[in-house]
Amino acid sequence: MYPYLDHEGPIAMAHRGGALHPDNVGYENSMHAFEQAAGLGYQYIETDLHATRDGVVVAFHDHRLDRVTDRTGVIAQLPWSEVRQAKINGHEPIPLLSDVLEHFPEIRFNLDIKADNGVQPAARVLREHDAIDRVCVSSFSQARVDLIRRELGERLATGFGQREIARLRFAPYRMVSRGACLQIPEYYGRLRVLTPGLLRRAHALGKQVHVWTVDDPAAMHRLLDAGVDGLITDRTDLLRDVLIERGQWVRS
Repeated sequence: MYPYLDHEGPIAMAHRGGALHPDNVGYENSMHAFEQAAGLGYQYIETDLHATRDGVVVAFHDHRLDRVTDRTGVIAQLPWSEVRQAKINGHEPIPLLSDVLEHFPEIRFNLDIKADNGVQPAARVLREHDAIDRVCVSSFSQARVDLIRRELGERLATGFGQREIARLRFAPYRMVSRGACLQIPEYYGRLRVLTPGLLRRAHALGKQVHVWTVDDPAAMHRLLDAGVDGLITDRTDLLRDVLIERGQWVRS
């Protein structure tokens, strides 16, 4: 068992800090959002990682600054001295991964590495902060997942990469993975990703299944009834209410 997954009951994870909580709209992946999730009692927060041109790792989803900040440009092409001037929703600075780890020492973070140039800088920060046991690293890219595993070793909890998810879904007889958990949507377009068979096979291998991004209370109840191990949500207020109703909310 990875220390990251040592938790009583279903894992409730704040996606980008709870991007659609009424108090967070416009402030995804900001210290404001992370503080709000921690204040609700969330023990797990999901965030995304990019590295600047000079290798500084920031908690930010998009490749570009344009959508959620008052600046423009591709993060990987800009130095930190420029990225640090951008403000989320015109007010909040973009957090450094190092600052997030230091400010929330009791929180476990799910880290989605969004670009190839972020893998080794992120590994360096995690080593420097002795944070390997309280993070799970995931990525849409199987190559990034494989690389971070090589960089940080077997102690690190990782999500399945896309190739591993497909193998477990369609060719389980070939399944070998160091991944600790599957972090998947219920549907990807018209394709149903989460099936009873996939959930059963994952559990047979001792792997947890976390479903994203679930913002509807009825869907939360349905997925928890089906036996998933965690839900990743933008509506941190609603998931908290659902888990309280079910007697499954574990406050930090």
